[in-house]
Amino acid sequence: MSDSQKTIPNEFERVLELSEFDLDYSDLNEHLKDLTRLAANVAGSEISLINLIDSFTQWSVSRYGDGTLVTPREDSVCQYTILDSEPLEIKDLNKDDRLKNKSYVTGEPHLKYYFGIPLKTDKGNNIGALCVVDRNEKDLSPEKIELLKIIADEIVTRLQSTKKLNDLQEKINELKSIHKNLSHDIRGPISGIIGLSELIKEHSSDSSNDLSSIMELNDLIQKSSQSVLELADEILGAHSKEDKSLEPAQDEFNLITFKEKLKQLFTPQAFTKEIDLHFDYNQKNIELTFSKNKLLQITGNLISNAIKFTPKKGRVNVKMDINKVKEGNRLLIEVSDTGIGINEKQLQLIKDGDSISTDGTIGEQGFGFGLTLVKHLVDKSQGKMEIKSELGKGTTFRIELPR
Repeated sequence: MSDSQKTIPNEFERVLELSEFDLDYSDLNEHLKDLTRLAANVAGSEISLINLIDSFTQWSVSRYGDGTLVTPREDSVCQYTILDSEPLEIKDLNKDDRLKNKSYVTGEPHLKYYFGIPLKTDKGNNIGALCVVDRNEKDLSPEKIELLKIIADEIVTRLQSTKKLNDLQEKINELKSIHKNLSHDIRGPISGIIGLSELIKEHSSDSSNDLSSIMELNDLIQKSSQSVLELADEILGAHSKEDKSLEPAQDEFNLITFKEKLKQLFTPQAFTKEIDLHFDYNQKNIELTFSKNKLLQITGNLISNAIKFTPKKGRVNVKMDINKVKEGNRLLIEVSDTGIGINEKQLQLIKDGDSISTDGTIGEQGFGFGLTLVKHLVDKSQGKMEIKSELGKGTTFRIELPR
């Protein structure tokens, strides 16, 4: 079996852990660019990249020198680096049968030298690689290699710190939700007491001593209840100002910002394959916001899959809407393509959460687990996934997620 056909034994665990980081690949460069620059300086190389690799794509999340955000996984060098725990050095890419015909070797930037270090998490998964590349052959000393390993460890540490911050933000969001529910639960009964006391006052015109005593007691109830209600507003009502803002918070999207983020991330993939990638959303619901949690991982895998299995000049449509129901808002995502379609056996495997791996319409290598990961994340989010497909005519994935 050739290296290009090898699969990582724990591949699903690897892509699952990467998805749990819940990263926005287009926003990491500012956070990591000092490390890519440092790696290039240590190696004395023209280019340094931090690459994260999911089921379909290599994302160059930080770049020093030349480099693009998106590379098909099957075209990358780092796909081989993550197969092992040790660094991978290729002195001359022109002499490597796996890579000598790649466009970045035969054409600009005419790369020759590659040195990559796997980015290994605490769980032992290689989620990507730090690599230095150059147009000329290089000879890295053991000291420089050790320094690059230290930089790779720091990259993983920063990514794990980012994940912890994201997890903390998610817990804060949960507390905000509890906060709102408590606000409603406390205000309701107190408002009821106040209403009852006002009703007593309205229907009581008798001025007898007994009735006067009742009215005094009623006034006391009303004033005390009003005081408690004001205190509840002060403690629990802080969210009310936030609710009036139409701008999404840092950990939220609205339909417009979600569409723009997907367009930014996946248009390059579609352009390379001459796919017409089209986005549509319900403009009536643009004021509603929703959590970013796992959205890019779920939707991104569906879009990458659609592009992979749609022939050149084909079309991929992404529709987004929000369904307002009693239980809360539900985000609707529909990804449809004019691709080769999925047969009944493959459909059942996807619905069962089993992995399948097939090559794309122009020979893109299949690594499996992309749709398995989507199914896993949707189920974990207590969402729903529907699939409709017709061989030779295309496939539609419809996702519904509580938000």
